[in-house]
Amino acid sequence: MNLTAKGTVAAIIYRNEENGYTVISLDTVDGDNITCVGTFPALSVGAVLTVTGSVSVHKTYGEQLSVESYTVCDPTSKEGIIKYLSSGLIKGVGEVTATNIYKMFGNDTFGVIENNPMLLTKVKGISQKKAMDIANAVAELKAMQEQIMFLQGYGITVNLAVKIYNIYKGDTRSLVLANPYRLIDDVDGVGFVTADKIARSMGVESVSEFRVRAAIVYVLKEAADKQGNTYLLFDDMMGACSSLLGVDLAEHGQLVEDTVTKLVLEPTVKVFDVEGQRCISLLRYYKLEKAIASRLITLNHDARRIPMDADSLIAQFERVNGMTFHAGQLGAVKSALVNGVTVITGGPGTGKTTIIKCIAEILTSHGMRLEFCAPTGRAAKRLAQSTGSDAKTIHRLLGFEMHGDKMQFKYNRNNTLPCDVVIVDELSMVDISVMYSLLAALESGTRLVLVGDKDQLPSVGAGNVLADIIRSGVIEIRYLTHIYRQSEDSLIVTNAHLINHGKMPEINNKSRDFFVMNYNDFAQVSDTVVELVTSRLPKWTGLPSSEIQVLGALKNGVAGVENLNNRLQQALNPRQYGKAELTVGKSILRVGDRVMQTVNNYELPFVRQNEDGTFSEGQGVFNGDIGFIGGIDRSSGTVSVLLDDRRVATYTQQDISDLQLAYAITIHKSQGSEFEVVVIPLLSGPPTIINKNLLYTAITRAKRAVVLVGSKKILALMVHNNYIAARTTNLCRFLQEENALHQRFFGSAAEGKDDKVD
Repeated sequence: MNLTAKGTVAAIIYRNEENGYTVISLDTVDGDNITCVGTFPALSVGAVLTVTGSVSVHKTYGEQLSVESYTVCDPTSKEGIIKYLSSGLIKGVGEVTATNIYKMFGNDTFGVIENNPMLLTKVKGISQKKAMDIANAVAELKAMQEQIMFLQGYGITVNLAVKIYNIYKGDTRSLVLANPYRLIDDVDGVGFVTADKIARSMGVESVSEFRVRAAIVYVLKEAADKQGNTYLLFDDMMGACSSLLGVDLAEHGQLVEDTVTKLVLEPTVKVFDVEGQRCISLLRYYKLEKAIASRLITLNHDARRIPMDADSLIAQFERVNGMTFHAGQLGAVKSALVNGVTVITGGPGTGKTTIIKCIAEILTSHGMRLEFCAPTGRAAKRLAQSTGSDAKTIHRLLGFEMHGDKMQFKYNRNNTLPCDVVIVDELSMVDISVMYSLLAALESGTRLVLVGDKDQLPSVGAGNVLADIIRSGVIEIRYLTHIYRQSEDSLIVTNAHLINHGKMPEINNKSRDFFVMNYNDFAQVSDTVVELVTSRLPKWTGLPSSEIQVLGALKNGVAGVENLNNRLQQALNPRQYGKAELTVGKSILRVGDRVMQTVNNYELPFVRQNEDGTFSEGQGVFNGDIGFIGGIDRSSGTVSVLLDDRRVATYTQQDISDLQLAYAITIHKSQGSEFEVVVIPLLSGPPTIINKNLLYTAITRAKRAVVLVGSKKILALMVHNNYIAARTTNLCRFLQEENALHQRFFGSAAEGKDDKVD
């Protein structure tokens, strides 16, 4: 139920100064008292508000009004004026001074403060300086409230308006009026539709350079963020912009050309040809791929020679570990010892971990300093466990730091990493921004070993780093095809490789780790998944439900991720008296829930308990981090989450929307992770999603067992669907160009390497 009410703030029950979340008691003009909750940039007792929002009844706190918009008026009563002035928002004015001001000026108090503040010096204890301080404080408060109300006038919610104000401060109105489209780049949560709605309401014409410019930049950015494309064919860009603007830009060719020319001159975009086709890219992405190519070629050619008898060292490793390398694995080890950059790619069970351990032991024995890293916390943790060495996320390795609202790395091209070798796992997940930052921090001569599965899903972010390096043919690539890790009754590895080759998996439910439960009805699929996670698999494996992960291809539908999350939450962590919970969008989050972070947040604070029992503080949670809600403080609107690596992060109201339930997650979100048991509902859907690549990725996330639930017909469709969304990227072409240029001036990378390691 929606309600609009006007009244005076009688009391501030709770206020979080960091995010503005406030709980107030409002005495309405109708004589009622309403508890209001919402985000207010600044508020004081005595303020007169008109609030609009939805009414709900909480089982503990009773009836509340969740404020969606509000306006502020100067208080007009004696009590209101005195409370407002003495609320603490105006420094140096207490109740006595406020009372004396009112006695002198009565209901004209705010008129005096705003128009003739020197009259305040007539009040005992107020000097000229103090009078101006009072006037400035009141003016700042009113200006802030006016800025918020200005934004609300364009349909912007209070929460988003406060977020915008916190970025632009006193310049909010002028900056938004000058260019509302800047909100897209500056403020999380603002897309083209919102910014365009503001712009159109300000009189921006449907066909104008201003609007076309914003559309071009937005389309290129969305293509990178959502599809991974670092550039678009010019015609594809035109089509996307026409659809976004609701205008056929083909009819306004000269306007588009003029706009693009200005974007090139700024410079914001780059226009170039690829095989005779005109293309366009945001300049940032063009430069990133160019720099990555240049750095990889330089590192590959500049590796320091390591005098060693590689064969005897590898043989010693084999004796100590009681194993024998296959020819392909042996070649991979030797390649990493001789080349500046080596890519090792292979599926599950092909010995990637053993190879990494061998390379690390040999290079360490020769006094070389090694660093191990992976793109996510879970991938880094798995790498550390499998190698016995310390492994970090790439961000942590580079020492990410916050400077104001910008994230920077401690190690960069001006302050390189103190190491001789860097080994990167799960390279398929690494986008061009992260790859550039890593390469920029490596000093000349550093060896780079890149490990990944070329058949996994590509990175969520822009680019296609691993695939482009392999496709370029200029970096040493070692393919691992021989399967090591399997036993007679184990089918996970065998079936993963069968699926990867477009063949149906072996379905033998007498195996100990790979099962298919055949259901054609999606309601049955949903019921079975819930039953498996809550009872059947815990009984069979001896594992708690928290070690069993549901991985889904689709979010929607009766057996989609969202519905399964709601059902699993109800089964595993139902509503109980005394157990705190919060409504976040369409979901309810409660203490004990399994949750996932869905975006990178470099500023979110955390406390980590170290292995020695001490505690350390830090900042930053990342897309894909999983944990459990340890506590919810409804009065402050904060949530504490215990993450997998013993970090406890505290979420304020404005950060909570970045969390989602994680009893079930999408397969895309599972990249780089490993789970004891994986349950995969098989659903029908578009062939761009329901394909072999996705199924292969899901199955290879499992450590102990996989259960597929659904139709064998859908399973066959996925296995035989080879569709992979092609990404338009420049890295492959740039690598080939840079390598040709380097060979032209300096010769082949192989020249001068020690023959003993071949």
